[in-house]
Amino acid sequence: MKIGIIVYSQTNNTFGVAERLKDALFGNGAEAEIARVVVEGGDPKSTTPLKLIGAPDPNGYDALVFASPVQAFSLAQAMVLYLNQLPKFEAKKVLFFTTQHLKKPWLGANHAIRQAKALIAAKGTAVTGTGAVHWSSEQREEQIEALIQTFTKLLIQ
Repeated sequence: MKIGIIVYSQTNNTFGVAERLKDALFGNGAEAEIARVVVEGGDPKSTTPLKLIGAPDPNGYDALVFASPVQAFSLAQAMVLYLNQLPKFEAKKVLFFTTQHLKKPWLGANHAIRQAKALIAAKGTAVTGTGAVHWSSEQREEQIEALIQTFTKLLIQ
């Protein structure tokens, strides 16, 4: 099974979780690769609009994992821009996870997950699994491990 992990990560926290997921998938016999969503602009102090300069192709994978941080209590604008510009795509399984600084999921993670699910559904594919890591939580490491175990099971079945 070939799995694409498409990540937007501003501080590398989300990317670090994606790398650990990739390693776990590889350890379970799956072929997984990470592709980064890269943007330019978007500084709140500037009038320069956010522009995609790296937009991974989601086609060619048996399964996809999208990952993005929460920003301003919502899905990061870079991931919104990326998902909006995608044409319809097909994958057997699609999962999504988010990372956020705050400890409570209702402070952005839940909203980001709902946004991602809606944007992905608009492309003709349903999200079959989601997760969140709360970066300032004392249980952050346990959350990461649980997410990796759950996603690995969902993807390797």
